[in-house]
Amino acid sequence: MNRVLMLIMAAGVIVGGIDSIRGNKRGYGERFEEGFCLLGPTALSMAGMICLAPVLADVLGRLIVPFYRKIGVDPAMFGSLLAIDMGGYQLAMELAMDKSIGSYSGIVSGAIFGCTLVFTIPVGMGMIDKQERQFFARGIMYGLITMPVGLLAGGVLAGIPLGRCFHQNLPTFALAVLLLVGLWKNPDKMVRGFCGFARGIRVVILVGLILAAVEYMCGINPVKGMAPIKEAMDVVASIGIVMLGSLPAAEFLQRLLKKPFTWLGGKLGMKPESMAGLLVGSVSVIPALAMYSNMDEKGKVVNAAFLVSAASLLAAHIGFTISTEPELLGPLLGGKLSGAVAALALSLCMCGKEKPSGAVRKSAC
Repeated sequence: MNRVLMLIMAAGVIVGGIDSIRGNKRGYGERFEEGFCLLGPTALSMAGMICLAPVLADVLGRLIVPFYRKIGVDPAMFGSLLAIDMGGYQLAMELAMDKSIGSYSGIVSGAIFGCTLVFTIPVGMGMIDKQERQFFARGIMYGLITMPVGLLAGGVLAGIPLGRCFHQNLPTFALAVLLLVGLWKNPDKMVRGFCGFARGIRVVILVGLILAAVEYMCGINPVKGMAPIKEAMDVVASIGIVMLGSLPAAEFLQRLLKKPFTWLGGKLGMKPESMAGLLVGSVSVIPALAMYSNMDEKGKVVNAAFLVSAASLLAAHIGFTISTEPELLGPLLGGKLSGAVAALALSLCMCGKEKPSGAVRKSAC
């Protein structure tokens, strides 16, 4: 499967690159160039954390390892609190007692729970209008409820027995329950908490980037044990190369599914913009959130639920996995897709069906 996906990405590179040379006549060239331009934002969001991962693992290990060992959970699972491409993988591997659990935590769990915790929720709550946050919060709750489906499916596909996978995810499930209660009882305070947490993570990442860059240029670094910045940039470059092809390929898929999505949206009672948001969100969270105000209320709930597991699947997360643990590409895809499908099913059942109109109508949610 890895070979097939790489061939698809390579085809995307060829089509996008040729269209870019021809003046972006088909729109694929723009997506090709966008993939390359994402190198900067990608580096800013993850390079510093990759450099700091060994130091954080040493510090956190003294606090986390004894507790996790006491409950029989590999300390690597602490890495799943960060997104796969925001240092979660590196932290998990540094803390891991069992490398297979470290890989699972950093790739599968980090791409689902970590991404939701440190990226999707704070970015979403910050981008969307205040009056729409209720729909976003409700969708996130549905996504968290069905998240175990994706985590367990990904673990089994990674070769971890179901019972052991469930046990290793106990801290994650406990934190998810706390998030559910907080979003249900007091969403406004949770929004402020998430935004503050996201700002804190960003400060740590930028501090790591500053220290690593100064060490590279001057050989001076007061924090010993950091990974060299060149190693972090190698990871970023690998992701960027994959996105050169994944974004044109995703654009082709979006165009191919436009009519079926419009038809399916009519059947499910959602506007075409809501259906398009599902595919866009599986490529990148931010453009999907930018479309949020154009969605009907049911679509807002369903898209938020879908993002918990599916966010960035077809671009950054595939790119990161191929560049670090290509053998876990199947578990990543299986875990994120199964969780996303379960979230879709639950949110649609909870919202009911309603025919969309030109104006946004009150949904059954």
